[in-house]
Amino acid sequence: MTTTSDSNLRRAGFILVVIALAATQVKLQIAQWALWMAAVLWVVVNTRERRWREGPAFLLPLLAYAGWTLVSAAASVDPAASIIDSKQLFLLLMVPVVATFARGTKATHAIDVIIAVGSASALYGIAQFNLFGFDSEANRPVGPLDHWMTYSGVLMLATGAAVARLLYVSRDWVWPAIAVPALVVALFYTLTRNAMVGLAASVSVLLTERNWRLLLALPVLGVILLVAAPQVVTSRIQSIGDLTDLTTRDRVAMLRSGVHMVQDNPLTGVGPDMVKVVYPHYRDATYAVNDVNPHLHNVPMQIAAERGLPALAIWLWFVVIASRDLWRQIKRSEGYTRAAAGAGVAAMVAMLVAGLFEYNFGDSEFLMLFLGLITLPWAAQQPDAPGGTHV
Repeated sequence: MTTTSDSNLRRAGFILVVIALAATQVKLQIAQWALWMAAVLWVVVNTRERRWREGPAFLLPLLAYAGWTLVSAAASVDPAASIIDSKQLFLLLMVPVVATFARGTKATHAIDVIIAVGSASALYGIAQFNLFGFDSEANRPVGPLDHWMTYSGVLMLATGAAVARLLYVSRDWVWPAIAVPALVVALFYTLTRNAMVGLAASVSVLLTERNWRLLLALPVLGVILLVAAPQVVTSRIQSIGDLTDLTTRDRVAMLRSGVHMVQDNPLTGVGPDMVKVVYPHYRDATYAVNDVNPHLHNVPMQIAAERGLPALAIWLWFVVIASRDLWRQIKRSEGYTRAAAGAGVAAMVAMLVAGLFEYNFGDSEFLMLFLGLITLPWAAQQPDAPGGTHV
């Protein structure tokens, strides 16, 4: 039986979860503080209710990934620095916290807030581009965040959630239909190609799942975008796949360097946050443009080089389990629950595709929002409170 005290704790936990998910698109510090406070309530609630094992199946590989990360940190070329960097593992608490506090209909409310805040953030970025000179590769829109890569990444996730809401919920479709164009325009204004490609892939998957005939609209929308977009945006789009582009060359160099790092450190990698330290030693002189790089701009390669091949295998285990369950839910559910699953599928596809060109899994804002979006579908299937029923 759930007491009034337990209900109040869960209500407070849900408010903190919503603040954390929303603030990933606004201010990281707010998002983290909300998550930490929600985590404290999560400990209290689960201690009282003894429900520690509740959560999506992909939580197990995430815990294993965290464990191997600590092994890698201990074997790092600089263990102290790697252990300090491993504090980011606390962000994985987003999964059990969301699973506990955003159950049932609350999951849909959380996604609505994510879309609404993303839309407001998009309008901010559009204003930056058109009114304040954030309209070149050297000075791109960052929205309320600190970097265009982070900004484009969270826009990509929010857009996928909005498209899923539009596709799978026949009623209340007007406001998502208004939100999607603003989100897409803001994302393209960031001139960030990995996010453009990630969004295109995630939307294509959703359209195919919903009705493959909807894919016929994509070429038309693409032509409209190319005709209506500013020259700097169309030039950036056209440069996708250009092997003579300097940033493309540098990414090839990073992949080659990463291979050598893995060859020298196959089990535990060079250690968390150590790629930037050893990169000058492994720099590929044939293709490299930059002398130093903070990471390898590729999620699988970064994980393998930084934490070893076992960490990569565990991460792939997580991807397979999460993708399997999300796909099953989108096939078997309907209405708002199916829209939540669609948001999760879009987030997973976007992360995987964009992650081939950017280490988004290591970006704190992106990671928090991503983990929330792939956990909310599981939470949406659960009763609003233990022992309760769906509304």
